[in-house]
Amino acid sequence: MNSRTLPPLNHLRAFEASARHLSFTAAAGELNMTQSAISQQIKSLEAHLGQPLFYRRPRTLELTVMGLNYVPVVREAFQTLSRGTRMLLDGGTGQELHVQTNLTFANYWLAPRLPKLYARHPNIHLHISTAIWDPMDRAEEADIEIRFLISPDVDQNAERLTWDKFYPVCAPGYQVNLGDIDQHRLFYCTAMMTTWDTWAEDQMICQRPKITHCQILGTALAAAESGAGLAMAHDCTAKHLIDNGRLIRPFSHAVTMPEAYYLTLNPRTDRNQQARWFADWIKDEMSDDYSWVDGTQAYPFSHKI
Repeated sequence: MNSRTLPPLNHLRAFEASARHLSFTAAAGELNMTQSAISQQIKSLEAHLGQPLFYRRPRTLELTVMGLNYVPVVREAFQTLSRGTRMLLDGGTGQELHVQTNLTFANYWLAPRLPKLYARHPNIHLHISTAIWDPMDRAEEADIEIRFLISPDVDQNAERLTWDKFYPVCAPGYQVNLGDIDQHRLFYCTAMMTTWDTWAEDQMICQRPKITHCQILGTALAAAESGAGLAMAHDCTAKHLIDNGRLIRPFSHAVTMPEAYYLTLNPRTDRNQQARWFADWIKDEMSDDYSWVDGTQAYPFSHKI
């Protein structure tokens, strides 16, 4: 690959559409091109990169490892271009508030509460970006980030939002007791320190539980909700499901989490009214959820905004 030149933009557009549809024909229809033109652009891009991006199967395409790794890079580049173009066209007025968080928080805490946000601020306009896990570095394009951390970096202007405990959950009617818990399927998110082993040790359960590992907590919660077994959950992600009767806590025992969610504002949002609206709203919501937290506990690891 020639490191001094970028691939042609049209080739990247053809690749992204083909990867999304896993079809040169469908990509051609979307981009108003011929199938042969799409195929030729993909071949040129593969030659530029020096590696194949697709396996050509009889009736479909399959991404190679290189293709799987390249897709998110290309999509993020197009999203950045799109956001930058919208900002220029809007005159830099910040008409869209970009909120970055992980997939579990977005699905299980933020989305169910959006009606409350819109009732309070009907003119707010969100762009919600999600990742399976929180990225290592600050998302520079985000106005607001909500991160799941043990503690923020000392140079981060972060405000703690949650003080959760973790505990097992299962579907209503699911039959389980402490004596036979090792006979059940136990689901767990691999990115978290709130493990079944930790909970079992704190409960003084001798048998070592057998764990089914999931990449995201949402998968574990969905499995538990379906009756497949139990999931290890925590307050802010399980509350909506428990309140709506979709999950229950079969045991009262809970353990304090080492992790918490933190709110950070990008320094450039100082004059962004929508960012202030969102930050004030989410802190009010969290204050209601964690009303028992007093002033001495409120920010043991954080710097207030």
